[in-house]
Amino acid sequence: MRLARTEPTDQEPDIRARPPLVREFLLVAGLFLAYKFGRQAANGHVEEAFRNAGSVWDLERALHLPGEGAVQGLLLHSQPLIHAANTYYAAVHFPATALFLVWLYWRRPAHYVRSRRVLAALTGAALVLHLLFPLAPPRMLPAAGLVDTGQVYGPTVYGQTPATDTMANQFAAMPSLHVGWAVMVAVGLIAATRSRWRLLWLLHPAITLFVVVGTANHYWLDAIVVVALLAVALAAFRLPLPGGAVPASPPSLVPAGATAVRSAAQATPERTPEPAPKLTPSGVAR
Repeated sequence: MRLARTEPTDQEPDIRARPPLVREFLLVAGLFLAYKFGRQAANGHVEEAFRNAGSVWDLERALHLPGEGAVQGLLLHSQPLIHAANTYYAAVHFPATALFLVWLYWRRPAHYVRSRRVLAALTGAALVLHLLFPLAPPRMLPAAGLVDTGQVYGPTVYGQTPATDTMANQFAAMPSLHVGWAVMVAVGLIAATRSRWRLLWLLHPAITLFVVVGTANHYWLDAIVVVALLAVALAAFRLPLPGGAVPASPPSLVPAGATAVRSAAQATPERTPEPAPKLTPSGVAR
């Protein structure tokens, strides 16, 4: 007995859910440029950034969070390892997120739209925090006693003089978008695929967290705050079900043939029976 299917299949992407390519390119590029210019506008505030760094460091110790130096100590045992960590920090962040969006756009359009909205909301919230709470990273904080691995071992994406760095705002450590975007990439790919190995995508945010802390570019609290912001964004823009399916009614258990017969019966109008002929006393019908 064949069962009638009512749930969507996942063989081909639903091109109807794919927004226009040019519009999406301009939108994503515009959001990226707005964020970059926003970070540069938030540059400076050196004294406030170091004052906030001291407060964050003291709060982490009060919360008994593990010291960032313990993670960096693991990296410093091997110069190739610390060089690989610096390279991961400098080269993986933007390309991985861009490839994630491109793949979703082409293969999972419904997931793409929601993931782009989540990333935009997360990045916007992060920019607001960068403006309101400038924060020097732990590599700049004397009390932390950490090594600026990018400057010492390379490669680095930052200039040697943070206050005059025109390429990036080095006082925008809170929250860590490296971690936030990496977690979103993992969550989005887990939701959009059905492979039994899809949980391995969690390695990307795990490695990213290890790298940003070990290279002394971020505090633990930077990662905790961005994950909290991401949770709010995910709650506001719910992702589709794993594999690209959308919530739907459960599959019908009525045989397909019976469903067709019932539909045909409903489509055919009922005929009113004609009244029986009446007989006259002579037996002739009239």
